[in-house]
Amino acid sequence: MGSAEEDYNFVFKVVLIGESGVGKTNLLSRFTRNEFNHDSRTTIGVEFSTRTILVGDAVVKAQIWDTAGLERYRAITSAYYRGAVGALVVFDITKHQTYDVVDRWLKELYDHAEASIVVMLVGNKTDLAQAREVPMEEAKMFADNNGLLFVETSALDSTNVEEAFVTILKEIFYKVQKQKQRSSQNNTVSLASENPASTAPAQAERRPCCVAL
Repeated sequence: MGSAEEDYNFVFKVVLIGESGVGKTNLLSRFTRNEFNHDSRTTIGVEFSTRTILVGDAVVKAQIWDTAGLERYRAITSAYYRGAVGALVVFDITKHQTYDVVDRWLKELYDHAEASIVVMLVGNKTDLAQAREVPMEEAKMFADNNGLLFVETSALDSTNVEEAFVTILKEIFYKVQKQKQRSSQNNTVSLASENPASTAPAQAERRPCCVAL
């Protein structure tokens, strides 16, 4: 195979959103680097990491953006929703207030992203189950009623972190495959990377970035 930059077929941009302190940064670091930082600082603006996984016969590069949860950074991060094909809306199962505002985060997401974006609701910090304030059944019902994927995780002990990201990436991949089956036109897959949209069709077919679902 070629260089590391060429060893993938798709790039999927996924954003992590939710209130400050729910564990978005540690979910990202656990999935991409298998690290957990007890003293992680509040994210300022946007940070992102990547990880490549195999989905079927395709190599998928996940470009995961960690958006700041604090209100004062909202204007900075809103542009980063554009081009995202997946989103994890994260809340802290021990703080009902972080769950109460999920509706607001979903509205902001749909205001800035495509309506077809794949969204997963994530209840984080299951390692603190004794302090739980959000019943799993309540969150699961909310997710079902709103057409969202759902999982509970612990970035601290790694519970379901891999499953959460792999599940949403697979769902995005299957959506892309269905879209390609519906159309034989290569140009229905749009690029949202730094490369111009006029990239050669052969290259676009091989490694489309941030597919518009």
